[in-house]
Amino acid sequence: MARTKPDKDPTAGMSEAKRAYEARRAEKAGMSLEKWLAQKEKAKNKNGERTALAARVSPVRAAKKPGVLRRLFGGGKG
Repeated sequence: MARTKPDKDPTAGMSEAKRAYEARRAEKAGMSLEKWLAQKEKAKNKNGERTALAARVSPVRAAKKPGVLRRLFGGGKG
C-alpha cells in the first residue's frame, strides 16, 4: 500500500466548499477526510492504469461480412 507523505496536506488547493463536500462524503462512508481522499487518489491511479493498459492492448476484430451489393454482385470474398 502506498504511503502518503505526512507533510503533504491532501486538502491543499481545495476550496472551502469542496473540502466541506468531501468531508460530508467521508463522514457518510465512515472515514476520516484524509483516509477518504487517499482512497479516492488510489482509485483514480488504478483507473488510470486500466485505461493505459486498455490503450496498449488492441482488440482483435472479427472479419466483417461484405455489404449487400458485394454479396449480390460477387465483388468480394465470402
